[in-house]
Amino acid sequence: MGDVFERLGIPTIINAKGTATRLSGALLAPEVVEAMAEASRTPVDMTVLQARASEIIAEATGAEAGYVTSGAAAGLLLGTAAAVTGLDPARMNRLPDTRGMANRVVVARSHRNFYDHAVRTCGVRLVEVGLADRFAGAGVRDTEAWEIEAAIDARTAAVLYVAQPHSQPSLPDVVAVARARGVPVIVDAAAQLPPAANLRRFIAEGADLVVFSGGKALGGPQASGILAGRRDLIQAAALQHLDTDIHFAQWNPPPAFLDKSRLPGLPQHGIGRPCKVGREEVVGLLVALRRFIAEGDAAREARWTARAEALRDALADLPHAEVTLVPDSYRPGMAGVRLRLDEAAAGFDAMALLNRLAAGEPSVHADNSQVGDGIVGFAPICLRDADIDIVARRVAQELRRNS
Repeated sequence: MGDVFERLGIPTIINAKGTATRLSGALLAPEVVEAMAEASRTPVDMTVLQARASEIIAEATGAEAGYVTSGAAAGLLLGTAAAVTGLDPARMNRLPDTRGMANRVVVARSHRNFYDHAVRTCGVRLVEVGLADRFAGAGVRDTEAWEIEAAIDARTAAVLYVAQPHSQPSLPDVVAVARARGVPVIVDAAAQLPPAANLRRFIAEGADLVVFSGGKALGGPQASGILAGRRDLIQAAALQHLDTDIHFAQWNPPPAFLDKSRLPGLPQHGIGRPCKVGREEVVGLLVALRRFIAEGDAAREARWTARAEALRDALADLPHAEVTLVPDSYRPGMAGVRLRLDEAAAGFDAMALLNRLAAGEPSVHADNSQVGDGIVGFAPICLRDADIDIVARRVAQELRRNS
């Protein structure tokens, strides 16, 4: 009968790029899949489920509370909405109309990326500060904390901080100036796992909210993420995400999660309502989170490195190619394989190689991040052991085609 994709007439691929959303994210461990299947068979009150998830996430991150979202971008949307409205249901009902509210989010210019569209969805305007001379090649400086402080005014709802190993200024410096002005800091740490210590790092450094992807190295469902931070902000986020089609007199959430006494009534369905997350994703994320912590960085690094080394060895001695094992500059503990193509000798460029691999049978999708430099990358995180020889065979076929 084949697998479900074959029955549906959908071609499958080999994902040698990594946990990209367009390539369907991480491969799920059997215990995660089994937990999701088990959850699918039994109804549950979603508010009660998210209340328990909050406790588990808080334990893992050191935050006051947590929430399972439908992805990191959804976490950014919900976190921003919480910063804009607080626990005011009338304001929640108005979003994305933010007239009369604090509706600006300060961000270092070098932290801008496509994903901050989720922040702007709430009706806020991003206020860019600083100049990234170190990236432009014009100097060595980037945005400094005093520039962020100078941009904060009465209309500022939050400061957005995108966590990367090279991010400047430092998060503690940003937190210090934001806290002095009474403005929350939202950290986008979507891809900052591993190391597992990062689950606690950003909260420990003072972030009011932090967002992680569930469907990347954490190993959870693709449509899952974590929002962790201050209890009042998590409450505001939950109220703008949960199904609120219930009479206030009937609504009795766990008080430690949502304090009903602080509300005059329930908001209408909030701006985050389209970002629905099911019980299957919540349970899968929680099981994946515990599994990620239990495995530990050393064992995870050894597993990924062994697969990368096996792929490097399988790609050895190919024509027109220099193949090396390289560390991942963004995620400590992860290694990848880099194939530098001698484009002149091969008679085609690295982009053509990427396209040929994707168009062939089976379809192999590789890392395109350095294709302009003649490099095709291969990441081990979404490869199964059986994929190693298949990827090597496909690459060899393409490199020898014109030989």
